[in-house]
Amino acid sequence: MQASQPACTVYFDGSCPLCRREIAHYRACPGADAIDWVDAAGSDPVVLGPGLTRVTALARMHVRREDGSLVSGAAAFAALWSSMPQYAWLGRVASRPTVLTFLEVGYRGFLLVRRIWRAP
Repeated sequence: MQASQPACTVYFDGSCPLCRREIAHYRACPGADAIDWVDAAGSDPVVLGPGLTRVTALARMHVRREDGSLVSGAAAFAALWSSMPQYAWLGRVASRPTVLTFLEVGYRGFLLVRRIWRAP
């Protein structure tokens, strides 16, 4: 964790090639240094914090907001985008209930395909 309170903490699956590539993109964006990035596949379980196990963290993306609340899936992306200047507009749009519902359906579809990449 950073010395000051991060804008949010992103828990991602660093063993997933697509996830790793997407997170690398976000980490290269302006404002990414205000976010705590945690590879749930390779970190000590204690780093995941309260309410999040490694199994749960690897099942779908999670974000712990600045207030300590934990969100996952499409809501996690909306929280991440809201924390980044370049994507703040997208975070506002994605946070709308109807849009969030649509994005969650798409994210769940992605998770089905992602199993293929994670298969041993």
